[in-house]
Amino acid sequence: MAFNAKKVKNECVQWIRDFFEKNGKDCNAVVGISGGKDSSIVAALCVEALGKERVIGVLMPCGEQADIDMAQLLVDTLGIEHYIVNIKDAVDGVTNAVPFPLSEQSRTNLPSRIRMSTLYAVSQSRNGRVANTCNLSEDWVGYSTRYGDSVGDFSPCSMLTVDEMKQIGRLLGLPDVLVDKVPIDGLCGKTDEENLGFTYAELDRYIRTGKIEDQDKKARIDRLHQMNLFKLQLMPAFDPKL
Repeated sequence: MAFNAKKVKNECVQWIRDFFEKNGKDCNAVVGISGGKDSSIVAALCVEALGKERVIGVLMPCGEQADIDMAQLLVDTLGIEHYIVNIKDAVDGVTNAVPFPLSEQSRTNLPSRIRMSTLYAVSQSRNGRVANTCNLSEDWVGYSTRYGDSVGDFSPCSMLTVDEMKQIGRLLGLPDVLVDKVPIDGLCGKTDEENLGFTYAELDRYIRTGKIEDQDKKARIDRLHQMNLFKLQLMPAFDPKL
């Protein structure tokens, strides 16, 4: 069945309205703005659902951010209130305070976790609810940081693939440069697809149809999906059966 972007976009907008009606009447949507398509689309959906006066963008460079102009373009396009919070001192503070060298993976993920702490600090101070900006394609292969960009209070797009999100982004009238921007993780300097070892087009097709020609890529996707399922599940908790 062909993807009906207009129908899904309208349903998502209504879903956001319903969430805020039940879980934060008159609250603001707080969105971390990276300059990529996901945060741009989520912010635009929130603006359509709630009005621009109830959406707050937070730009969080870590020192210098090469594509900060894309994040600025997004908040200017939507006309939303926004803050720039440079997290470099916080990242350096934790890194320098730990009494041993952090692993490469720890250094890579630390900024994402500090960004989420920053979003919640803004949210709790500005009567907000934090938007999760992940999509289905990323979540499928665990391409997110646990307790970093993988969390939030509501998630408008975590059941939509990259291609589906792009279609919705165009319907929302976002600049093409934001919708079609090559996704980078903002952590290690590589593109998503370089890190993953396959394209989002290949991944999206496999998710929706189960079809993929390259069996090595299929095996890699299946392995990543299985090993990262824990990121999408509730924390295991012991039940004493009292």
